[in-house]
Amino acid sequence: MTEIPSTPKTSAPAPLWRRLLPPLIAAALVAVLGAALLSPSHNATDGGPLVGKPAPQFTLTSLDGTPVSLAALKGRPVVLNFWASWCGPCREEAPLFRELSTRQSAGQGLAVVGVLFQETNEQNARDFIRDYALAYPSLRDPGIRTGINYGVAGIPETFFIDPQGVVQHVDRGGLTRERLNVGLKKIGVAGL
Repeated sequence: MTEIPSTPKTSAPAPLWRRLLPPLIAAALVAVLGAALLSPSHNATDGGPLVGKPAPQFTLTSLDGTPVSLAALKGRPVVLNFWASWCGPCREEAPLFRELSTRQSAGQGLAVVGVLFQETNEQNARDFIRDYALAYPSLRDPGIRTGINYGVAGIPETFFIDPQGVVQHVDRGGLTRERLNVGLKKIGVAGL
C-alpha cells in the first residue's frame, strides 16, 4: 500500500490583538510597579493604619527589670520609640530623645518609652543608653510581639500617643527636630 503524504493542517493565525495583549498587559504592570517603587509615597515617613485608633496595649520589662505597661501611662501623652543599638538612624535621633526625656517626670506629663526591636545584644543596648545618657525606660520585646502589634516594619519608628491612649501620629525613619515637633504637637506637647 502506498502512503499518501498528508499536508499539514495550518490554522489561521490568531488575531493581532490577541497576540499583543499579553505583552502589553505585562508591560503595563511593570510600568505601574516601577513607578510605585521609584516614587516615594505621599506618607513615606508618617501616617499608618494605627493613626486615630487606640494604641495596642503591652506590658514589657525594662532592661533594669521593671515592668512597664501602656495602661499605667494612660492620662499622659506617650512617645513610644522602637529602636536598636545597631541602627544608624537611631543613633542620630538619640540626642533628641535625651533632650525630650528631660521633660518627663514620674507619674505625670510626658512619658518617653523605648522598645528594643530585634536587639542582638542587650549589653550593646545598655552601652547605647549610657553613651547617649538616655533617662527613660527601654523595654525588652521578646519575640517582637509588641513590634508586630504596632506594625513596625523597620526602625526607628516612633508612635505619638495622646493622653486618651489613641495613636495620633507615627513617624518612620530617624527623627529630625522638626519631625519630632510635628508628632509632639499632635499629642498636645510643646515642641523642642
